Amino acid sequence: MDKKIAKAYLRYVRISPRKVQIVCDLIRGKDAGTAMAILMQTPKSAAEPLIKLLKSAVANAENNFGMDPANLVVSEVFATPGPILKRMRPRAQGRAYRINKRTSHVTLAVTEKA
Repeated sequence: MDKKIAKAYLRYVRISPRKVQIVCDLIRGKDAGTAMAILMQTPKSAAEPLIKLLKSAVANAENNFGMDPANLVVSEVFATPGPILKRMRPRAQGRAYRINKRTSHVTLAVTEKA
């Protein structure tokens, strides 16, 4: 039997992938309820968008695949770099330094426990 995987994507979120990945590592492999509790208590800026993403993935699993939300596990979650917004900062003697405002694409997948 093929294992069903429900996914949700968060694209162009204005947090660098390096910062998002720290929070992703906290919930990878945990069941959906535990992952939600961890995210609620995490004081990182990436936690809030990941809460919405997890809710979306659980809803996708329930509505599209008929999975039981109580049996869901976060099977994979990762952040990849999105486009970089390039900004300039004035510096001494007429120079300009570049400021990179990084964006992320986050993918979260849930499956049912075996």
